[in-house]
Amino acid sequence: MHFAIVILGVCGFFVAKHIYNHKKAGLVLVCPIRFDCNTVVNSDYSRFFGIPVEILGMFYYSLITLLHAVLLFPQISSLDFLINSSLILSVMAFLFSLYLIGVQIFALKKGCSWCFVSAAVSTFIFIFSVL
Repeated sequence: MHFAIVILGVCGFFVAKHIYNHKKAGLVLVCPIRFDCNTVVNSDYSRFFGIPVEILGMFYYSLITLLHAVLLFPQISSLDFLINSSLILSVMAFLFSLYLIGVQIFALKKGCSWCFVSAAVSTFIFIFSVL
């Protein structure tokens, strides 16, 4: 499970970084599916306490990847603190992803496929963390 979470964490990081790079360069973020990614990632909801959501995503995915990379080593895998920290982070990220999906559907009435991919990655990390 730890290896799967490391892979998911790396994938999630690159999705968040892709969004960040486009926003930073002022480029239009095009969705592979006919959504309106650009509107979503530049909306008022794209910041949480003043921090861009994609930066929070990159931080989360980096941290979760690092935690599970450490847990790949059998000598360390018994550290309950790391496992519990990972579980708490994954629950928070999953709930935050649900909130952001709700914002897209109900508040913005727009969708972003990159955001949905990130939410799916967070969901799988949560599920694997619980298992």
